[in-house]
Amino acid sequence: MIIRRSDSTQHLITQPAHAALSERIMREWESPHFPETPRKASILHAIEQHDCGWTEFDKTLVLNEETGQLLDFTEVPDDVKRATSSRGIPPLSSDPYAAALAAQHRVHVYRRYQEDPAWEAFFAEVISMRDSYLRAAGGRSLDELLRDYRFVRAGDLASLVFCNQWTDAEDDGCGYSMHFDGKTLTITPDPLEGRTIDIDIPARVVENKRFSSITEAREAVAVARQVTLNGQVRGA
Repeated sequence: MIIRRSDSTQHLITQPAHAALSERIMREWESPHFPETPRKASILHAIEQHDCGWTEFDKTLVLNEETGQLLDFTEVPDDVKRATSSRGIPPLSSDPYAAALAAQHRVHVYRRYQEDPAWEAFFAEVISMRDSYLRAAGGRSLDELLRDYRFVRAGDLASLVFCNQWTDAEDDGCGYSMHFDGKTLTITPDPLEGRTIDIDIPARVVENKRFSSITEAREAVAVARQVTLNGQVRGA
């Protein structure tokens, strides 16, 4: 779950909705920045589904029992992060190159844990899955996968900046930096070649409060008002 917090409210955005927005943004990139290749459909598939492993946790929610606060994807315990990653790769198995890209995404975003013994089995599993799907994709090279992965990361980062209202994000290896002013997401360098596109994403609005239990939180979210968060994307 992605949570936009203010003093009085919380906008809850599901991870699959965020991933769908990632794919929507990347479809608008002009070909000099996102070239036409035989792998492009699989790359877009990976972008659209890269967070499907979060679906169950977005439905059941994760609550800090001490503070009574709902936890977003950056705050959940490590075991939840690992579980969402492992569950999010096999559903793409019918498109093995997309599955390999999704596995590489987990390696990339959690790379800060690679020296942590508690994460050793996780990385061994995910890297094994990545390499197995890569072989199933016709023997594509790891170097080729890593070059294509930058498009997955670019779409992911663009959507995350908008959804979280982050002011700035460095390129993180994708070659593009992002800036958000509260309404417009600006990508540098310009992948849209002068165009501005409208974007939106659904969210549920709940009170920013302490919940006494996960049951209370779920009941509040179940009846929460749904809104659409709007914005624009342009290039610098």
